[in-house]
Amino acid sequence: MTSQALIRPAWTPATIALMVLGFMAFWPLGLAMLAYILWGDRLETFRRDVNRGTDRLMSGFRRSTARMNFGAERTGNVAFDDWREAELARLDAERRKLQEASAEFEAYSRELRRAKDQEEFDRFMSERARSRAAGGSVVDG
Repeated sequence: MTSQALIRPAWTPATIALMVLGFMAFWPLGLAMLAYILWGDRLETFRRDVNRGTDRLMSGFRRSTARMNFGAERTGNVAFDDWREAELARLDAERRKLQEASAEFEAYSRELRRAKDQEEFDRFMSERARSRAAGGSVVDG
């Protein structure tokens, strides 16, 4: 999500208008919009955490059912079955590595965004302090 989006979890004219319209039309809609404005930036992290938990649960379920040796899963050829199990284990390890790399990249991206936000805030504060020191009037708001 970019910061240029019209409807984003922030106090923008569009989100305020939608919240007011929501309260006027049906109060739970306005309340939902207010919740989105206040906590919407956490939705992506929440969704990612839920998906990871579900994936972990389902992979554990798949592994436990694979160990039950259902007749349909075995071919009768021991060498092939052993090779297939080894390949599936290798693919599972690769999938885990990819998920870990994805999580590391997401954390890295979050940290970059935080650093950029901090840099912009620091620049604003220094410009504000300079303008006040120069005697310019800055309206607080």
